[in-house]
Amino acid sequence: MQKQTAAHRVHTLRRQGALALLRHAHAHPAATRADAARALGLSSGSATEITARLKALRLLDETVPPQTGGRGRPSPALTAHPRGPLVCAVSIGHERWRTATVELGGRAVDGDAGRNPPGGAPAVLGVLRARIAAARRRHGHRIRAVSVAVAGTLRGTTIVQASGLNWHDIALEPLRAAPGTPLLAGNDASMAGLAEARRGAAAGARVSLHLTVEVGVGGILIVDGRPVEGATGAGGEFGHMPFGDPGLSCPCGARGCWDLAVDGRAMARALGRPEPRDPRTEAERILAAARSDPAARAAVGEAARALGRGAGALVNALDPELVTLSGLATGLVATAPDELDEGYTAALMRFRRAGPPPLVPSALGPASPLTGAAEAAFDAVLSDGGFQSWSDETES
Repeated sequence: MQKQTAAHRVHTLRRQGALALLRHAHAHPAATRADAARALGLSSGSATEITARLKALRLLDETVPPQTGGRGRPSPALTAHPRGPLVCAVSIGHERWRTATVELGGRAVDGDAGRNPPGGAPAVLGVLRARIAAARRRHGHRIRAVSVAVAGTLRGTTIVQASGLNWHDIALEPLRAAPGTPLLAGNDASMAGLAEARRGAAAGARVSLHLTVEVGVGGILIVDGRPVEGATGAGGEFGHMPFGDPGLSCPCGARGCWDLAVDGRAMARALGRPEPRDPRTEAERILAAARSDPAARAAVGEAARALGRGAGALVNALDPELVTLSGLATGLVATAPDELDEGYTAALMRFRRAGPPPLVPSALGPASPLTGAAEAAFDAVLSDGGFQSWSDETES
């Protein structure tokens, strides 16, 4: 029994070391074996031994980068194995869908995109199911997880409410690649925040807040590279906090939602126009008109001020190191920076004003929800269970 326990302990330590190196290679695609050894506190011999095992398991490879003209031969970089694990990332927006098959390190090996077809959720999910099935036919068992970013509120893998799509209680189970293959799902703004924290403007920050404006406001708090999603996965619905006019009803069922103060609906209302059928397109038109039309500029300024006020309130509550902004929020920053700053500063507690967390535009732009979905999928692949499952299949 004692020998079995000792053997099990050694096996566990080896698995933990292999996972640590694998996760490092995923997070730092250009890293060398020596880089990983330094970062993880491994000896050169241990790093070499672990790398050899991961290569044998078809999880990692080593590739010599092209010569840059310097002296000496460059060290080989740890890269995805050409027959290694892949994940399917999916993004469902208000108007368009996107898919990507992604390898370790974050590179997309293939992908597709298109407009949401008429027919609501069944039609959109049918298109996406066909794309995932095609990826499964191309890559077989290498597809280890599917992860979906959705412009809506989710509990687990069910969309409980997506007002912009007019979807309610939609199960995403049809998108599972195969029985037993993990299926994950999250709000698109939450996935975008995860992407910015891992590979974008908030990389290196321990605590960051992400906010995006599309149809309303979404976002997420990221702590140590992990999203704070709440008990059921529906956390981050910042747009439904009562930072707006309490006299206005929101499609979510609440009143006074922040959503109604910052997007195309708010700008149209400020201009005396009826509520637009497509708030995002309306916002883009008003942002473009603001360059020459004082009334449009004032409407944009009002929305920017409301965005700043809400961001300041969330900074007071959540204490992030920085706030990343994406979607239409970047247009508000570019068009009305003074109003945004005025609202933000006025909302901050006095002690924060000397050095407030900066408001930083997204580094990944429209690709961030899909990138975040891929990151969430690899979290499942690079877990104890995911590693063991791949190892068992490879070694059998």
